[in-house]
Amino acid sequence: MNRDSSIACLSRCSRSDYGSLASLNKSFRNTIRSGELYRWRRLKGIVEWEAYDPIRERWMHLPRMASNECFMCSDKESLAVGTELIVFGRELRSHVIYRYSLLTNSWSSGMRMNGPRCLFGSASLGEIAILAGGCDSEGRILDSAELYNSENQSWEVLPSMNKPRKMCSGVFMDRKFYVIGGIGGKDSKLLTCGEEYNLQTRTWTEIPIVNNELYAADYADMEVKKYDKDRRLWRSIGRLPERVVSMNGWGLAFRACGDKLIVIGGPRTHGEGFIELNSCVPGEGPLQWNLLARKHSGNFVYNCAVMGC
Repeated sequence: MNRDSSIACLSRCSRSDYGSLASLNKSFRNTIRSGELYRWRRLKGIVEWEAYDPIRERWMHLPRMASNECFMCSDKESLAVGTELIVFGRELRSHVIYRYSLLTNSWSSGMRMNGPRCLFGSASLGEIAILAGGCDSEGRILDSAELYNSENQSWEVLPSMNKPRKMCSGVFMDRKFYVIGGIGGKDSKLLTCGEEYNLQTRTWTEIPIVNNELYAADYADMEVKKYDKDRRLWRSIGRLPERVVSMNGWGLAFRACGDKLIVIGGPRTHGEGFIELNSCVPGEGPLQWNLLARKHSGNFVYNCAVMGC
C-alpha cells in the first residue's frame, strides 16, 4: 500500500484510536504527530471531537491540565482552532492561557495575546480564530480584536470594532466573522446589534442583527430560537432538552457541529449529577433531541469547545 493510500485509510479511523495506531510503526507515528493526517481530514470534511467520540460512542480522556485556581472561581473561556484546544482564565490582575495540542497530546502554558482579555466572543475557521471584545484586567470593556494563527502560534492585532462589548458570541459564516450581542456602551447595556468582519478588506461593519442561519438558546424560557432574516426577528423553533439545567445560563453549553445543534449539560441534585450530550438536526418540524452520551459527574460545566479538523 502506498503512502497516500495509508493516509486515506488512517483518516477514516476514529480519533480515539490514534494512540494505538501511532504505536504500530514509526511512519504512522510521524504522520499523526506532524499534523499531516489532521490536514487531510479537514480537506475531506471529517469532523473531530474532543472528550467524546460519537463514532465509537465512548469518552476520551485527555491529559490533565495543570491546576490553577483561576479556573475554579474566575471568568474562563475555551476555543478549538486547528489541532489545538485553548483555555483562557483570569487571575486577580492578569490572564492565563493553556494550550492543548492534538499532535503531542499534551498541555503547555505561557502563551500571551497582545491585548489580554476575558468574556470575549470567538470563533475558528480552520487554522485561524478571531477573539473580539471582552474585558481587560481592569474590567474595562474592549472594542479591540485579535486573530490567532495556530500554525505558528502567532497573534495579530485587528482593527477595532465600532462598539466595545463583552459577554458576546462569535461565529464564522461565509468566511466572514460575526460578533453578536453582549453588553457594552456607556451604560453597559445589552446590545441588540452585531458586527461583521471582512477578512479580505480588514473592516468591521455594524449590522442591526446577524442574518443567515443563526440559533440561540434561551435558558430562561428553555427555548431554541432561530433568526428569520426575511422578517428580521427571532422566532422559537422548539424546546431545549428537558433534563438540561443551568444557573443563569452557566452549566449549559450550546454549540453547532456540522448540521447539528449540540447541548451539553444535565440534571443536578444534592451535590451530584450528570453530564449529558444531546444533538438534533434543525428542520421545519419540531426539534427531536437525541441523547449521544451520559455520564456521572460532580463537576459543573463551565465551558466547552467543538473541534473540527
